Amino acid sequence: MKILDVPQSGSVAGITSSRNRFGQYRRTRATPVNPATTDQTVARTRLSTQAAAWRNLTAAQRDAWAALGLQMQRTDSLGQTYDLTGFMAYVSINSNNSVAGDAIVSDPPLFLTPAALTGLILTAVGSTSLSAAFAPSPLGAGQRIFYYLSNHVSVGVNFQQNFKLILVSSAAATTPEDLYAAYVARWGDFLTGEKITVSATVYDSGFVSPAFLISTIAT
Repeated sequence: MKILDVPQSGSVAGITSSRNRFGQYRRTRATPVNPATTDQTVARTRLSTQAAAWRNLTAAQRDAWAALGLQMQRTDSLGQTYDLTGFMAYVSINSNNSVAGDAIVSDPPLFLTPAALTGLILTAVGSTSLSAAFAPSPLGAGQRIFYYLSNHVSVGVNFQQNFKLILVSSAAATTPEDLYAAYVARWGDFLTGEKITVSATVYDSGFVSPAFLISTIAT
C-alpha cells in the first residue's frame, strides 16, 4: 500500500518498505525461492567448511583476524561503509584463496589492496572466439585475474548484473586470455550482434582489486 513517510527501504518482520516514482509504499515481505543451483551449493559448502575451520582457530588467531577485518571495508546496498568482523575477514580471504586454487590460511595475511587492471579489451566473434587483452602484462608473481562475465544479451540492454565467475587465470598470466570455451560452458554460444560484459578483478594473497568493467558487441 502507498504511504506518506520518510524515504526508506528494507524489511522489518513481515513488511518490506520501498519506493518507486509514485512515492513510498509497503508490501508483505516475499519469501525468496531457493533453487539450490550448483553455484549456491558450492558456496554453501565452502562457507560451512570455513565456519568449522574458524572454530578450530586459537584465540590469538581470531584476534589477529579481527584486527585485519577492521582494515577491510565494504559498502552496503544503502551506500554505507562498514568494517568486517574477524570471521567475515577469514571467510573473505579464504574464499578468494579457494577460488584461486591457493591454500587456506589460518593466520591472516598483511592487508593490501591489489592494483586494478589498467586496461582490458574484450573481443568477441560470434560462435568463434572470445578473448581478453589486459594490462599490465604479465601479472605480478602469484597474481591471477578473476573473470566474471554476463550472459549475452541484445545490444539495447544497458544494465547488466547477472555475472558469473567463468575463469581464473593462471599465476602470472600473460595477455591475451582465451575465454571462449569457459564462456560457452557457462552461458552457451553467442551470436553476432549480441553484447557481452566482463567484470575482472586482480587477486593477490586472498585480496582482490576493484573491478574493471567493460562490454563488447560480438562481430
